[in-house]
Amino acid sequence: MNRSLPVLIAGGGIGGVAAALGLARKGVPSIVLERSAELGEIGAGIQLGPNAFHCFDTLGVGEQARAAAVYIDNLRLMDALSADEIASIPLDEKFRARFGNPYAVVHRADLHAWLLAGCHASDLIELRTRHAVTRYEQDGVSVRVYCDGREPVAGRALIGADGLRSAVRAQLVGDGEPRVSGHTTYRSVIPTERMPKDLRWNAATLWAGPRCHIVHYPLKGWKVFNLVVTYHNDVAEAVAGKPVGKDEVRQGFEHIHPRAQQIIEHGDDWKLWVLCDRDPILDWVDGRVALLGDAAHPMLQYFAQGACMAMEDAVCLAHMFEQYPDAIDTALEQYMLHRRVRTARVQLDSRLIGDYIYHAAGATAEVRNQIMSKLTPDEWYDRLAWLYGGTGLDP
Repeated sequence: MNRSLPVLIAGGGIGGVAAALGLARKGVPSIVLERSAELGEIGAGIQLGPNAFHCFDTLGVGEQARAAAVYIDNLRLMDALSADEIASIPLDEKFRARFGNPYAVVHRADLHAWLLAGCHASDLIELRTRHAVTRYEQDGVSVRVYCDGREPVAGRALIGADGLRSAVRAQLVGDGEPRVSGHTTYRSVIPTERMPKDLRWNAATLWAGPRCHIVHYPLKGWKVFNLVVTYHNDVAEAVAGKPVGKDEVRQGFEHIHPRAQQIIEHGDDWKLWVLCDRDPILDWVDGRVALLGDAAHPMLQYFAQGACMAMEDAVCLAHMFEQYPDAIDTALEQYMLHRRVRTARVQLDSRLIGDYIYHAAGATAEVRNQIMSKLTPDEWYDRLAWLYGGTGLDP
């Protein structure tokens, strides 16, 4: 009876639909419970390392991803005070040969759409919108999930992929509100023709400055540029998607080089997010309930790995269900043990990069520039191998 029940997945974002798709490819049925009226993703650009493409292939959407992605030439780090280049990591054939896959940028909604299309094509996946998961109960052989204003839903397991403020995590871990980083990010997307000609680089470019940084790269087949500017302003309250005027965006970047400042002037319809994460935890499994993606290990954006880690989670989860089909608690425990250290490392390194690389000032910035400017491509690849070589199955 238990194996006939579906796996319940709280949350229909990238992690949730990736988990459903991964399980379906192992013959495991699932029901995705999404609180919103429609399945979709907000936001704009997203960077995809080779480890993301490893996941796409395992999940069966590699062909769509490769057809729609924008392949950039390098990762470029600029000094926002001097406007000098600090370092450039080539993403050429040598990079692809080293890691087995490319580095690319896409629109976040497109990534979600590829995974969602795979779900729609599977008769093992049921997608239910307007189902806000509030709590769960379990009896050792099944899980009962309660949704706001709905009848309870029964399943063989529950995967909490319901994001930074996960209701499943609140019951399983009970660690309260996320940690507010004090970093505010402003996002805009502009037509390519409005991007300064001398900055229309086929690169994921980051301008690093004291307590701030700016990121830009092309999207949608070079039709638009994604702009992301971040200011360490010590704000204490979490905010998400709030529209703001250009004057507010300018305030954190008045001290940097005019060449970098001008990027802000070309952006419109800016929206604000205050970045939040949580400390890594040792246990995100409770019997037949487990967390995935941001619900398990929310991280700052500085490694560009949030979605990648969620997809790796999905790949690992599906693999463990295949390995332990009659021992769900073991499958979930092994999934967590395989993912715990790797995701915690990305969480912690993301904090360090924000403070000591992207937002460095004075002597710290000078040390950064001297060390990073001297690294060869092979040395960069060696330093990134632990991250980009991952498949989701590596402890």
